[in-house]
Amino acid sequence: MIWQNYINGFKAYLKLEKSLSTNSVEAYIHDIEKLSQFFDLKNKNISPEKVTLSELQDFIKWINELGLTATSQARIISGIKAFYKYLLLEDIISQSPAELLEAPRTGRKLPDTLDIEEINSLINAIDLSTPEGTRNKAMLETLYGCGLRVSELIGLKISNLYFNDGFIKITGKGDKERLVPIGNVAIKNINIYIDNIRNHLNVKKNSSDILFLNRRGAKMSRVMVFLIIKNLAERIGLHKTISPHTFRHSFATHLIEGGANLRAVQEMLGHESITTTEIYTHLDREYLRETIMTYHPRARKNY
Repeated sequence: MIWQNYINGFKAYLKLEKSLSTNSVEAYIHDIEKLSQFFDLKNKNISPEKVTLSELQDFIKWINELGLTATSQARIISGIKAFYKYLLLEDIISQSPAELLEAPRTGRKLPDTLDIEEINSLINAIDLSTPEGTRNKAMLETLYGCGLRVSELIGLKISNLYFNDGFIKITGKGDKERLVPIGNVAIKNINIYIDNIRNHLNVKKNSSDILFLNRRGAKMSRVMVFLIIKNLAERIGLHKTISPHTFRHSFATHLIEGGANLRAVQEMLGHESITTTEIYTHLDREYLRETIMTYHPRARKNY
């Protein structure tokens, strides 16, 4: 890969000349690897010294759309600027394209994300003494554990659960299907819900294959999921504007900030740029599964 030699040199510079800690060095390297992965996703075979300010701005816009917070974006920009400062010092470039790269403005409206403690607080606030509570916990664990859209969550079918393989099949925008890895916590809670709640419902005929049902045995509505999340936020005094989509943004943010490959995250999210173009290679399913198991807070073995 054309970026690797530059990254290796940058790593040595940070360790030896800047005397940064191992954690700080790894954070900088992850940021530059994200930039490199972005160009791979865009099918741009470009070396660091050929990158322009416009291309860096496209990258920042892209990570913003993924849902990364302003703080995370600012940190990544700082890493990019440090990388190009290193290239200047090494006389690899004569001018830094990152010099005029701006951090997100404080007032810019970005999607709210939840940290893992807030995710835990919301889910722990669910009343598990009720049938609906058991269902709601399974839903939120699935929403966060798989990064689903709310429409994908309420349309999830039992026949599309492949727990033995660690995947679920999702029907996304434009009826396009994709396989998404699912972690052990979500699997456990779905099984509890099916065995103890769903199997005892009087299921409506047209909802027989739908996983998550309301108390009347019918498919849940989008509004119902919004209200469940809103009520939980009020219960714990969470002063953020959140929705089901917040869990999807949090899924992407936690994976990316943990070091997951950008292409893998995009594949799991089912972004239109993947499903409507042919420039992306389809990733191996086991690789996607390994990404979840390695980087998702809910799937780590010690959770």
